[in-house]
Amino acid sequence: MDTRTAATRFRQLHQGPTPLLLPNAWDAGSARIIENAGAQAIATTSAGLAWAHGHSDGYALPAAILIAAVKEIARVISIPLSVDMEAGYSTDLSVIAENANALASAGVVGINLEDGTERPEVLCQRIEATKRGASRAGVDLFVNARTDVFLRALQPAEKAEEEVIARGRKYREAGADGLFVPGLVDKDILRRVVTAVPLPLNVLVRAGLSPVSELTKLGVRRISAGSGIAGAVHGLTRRATRQFLDGSGYGAMLEGAVPYAEMNALFTR
Repeated sequence: MDTRTAATRFRQLHQGPTPLLLPNAWDAGSARIIENAGAQAIATTSAGLAWAHGHSDGYALPAAILIAAVKEIARVISIPLSVDMEAGYSTDLSVIAENANALASAGVVGINLEDGTERPEVLCQRIEATKRGASRAGVDLFVNARTDVFLRALQPAEKAEEEVIARGRKYREAGADGLFVPGLVDKDILRRVVTAVPLPLNVLVRAGLSPVSELTKLGVRRISAGSGIAGAVHGLTRRATRQFLDGSGYGAMLEGAVPYAEMNALFTR
C-alpha cells in the first residue's frame, strides 16, 4: 500500500460502523505479528518502543532511534502505520516539523502528539508544525491530539470534563484530526465529549473501560491498546524466565508460543 492510499485508508477507518481497534507495536517483529493477527492498522507505543531500546518512557528516547525503528516497522507491514511522537521530541518547532517530515517520508500516515503538563497553546503550535513538516513529504497526516487532563489529573475532577472539551476545540482549530483522552472511562463524560468536540474520539484500554459494543454506542471512534500488549509480553517473559531459572518447568515458555517456522515465514518475502 503506497503512502497516499494508506493515509486515505487510515482516515476511513475512523468513520466506519465500529471504532478502529488499534494495537500498539514496539518493533518490527511485534508489528508483523499484529498485522498477521488481523489488525487493520498499527500504532506504535512510545513506552514499548522506549523499553525495547533501553530507555524509560517520557521524552527520553532519541528521535533518531524512533525514526530508525519506524523505518524497520514500515518495511515489514502493508497496513497504515501511526506513530506516537510524544510531545514532538523537541521544544523547537522547526525540529518538530523535521521529525514529522522524516516520519512521513518513512511511510507514517498518523501521529500522536500530547500536551502533557504544557499549556494547550503549546500543543496547538506543535500540531501546526507537525502538519507543515508532513506536508513537505506530501502526506496528509492524521494528527491525533492527546490531552492528559484525566491521565495526569491536571484539573480537579469537577473541572476535568470542561477542560477536555475546551482543549479539544482548540486542538481542532489548530488542525488536529482526532482527540485522544487517555484515562477517561466514564460513560456519561465520554458521550458529552463526543457531542461537544467534532473530532473522532480515541480512548485507551484500562481497567473500567466499557466493552467495544458499548463504546460504539457512545460514539467513540478509536480504541488504543497503548503499552498494554507490550506489558503483557514482558510479563510473560518474566514468568517464563523465572520458571526456567528455578527449574520448575518450561510450560510458560512453550505454551502458546508461535512456532519457529511460522514466525520465520512472516518475514520471508
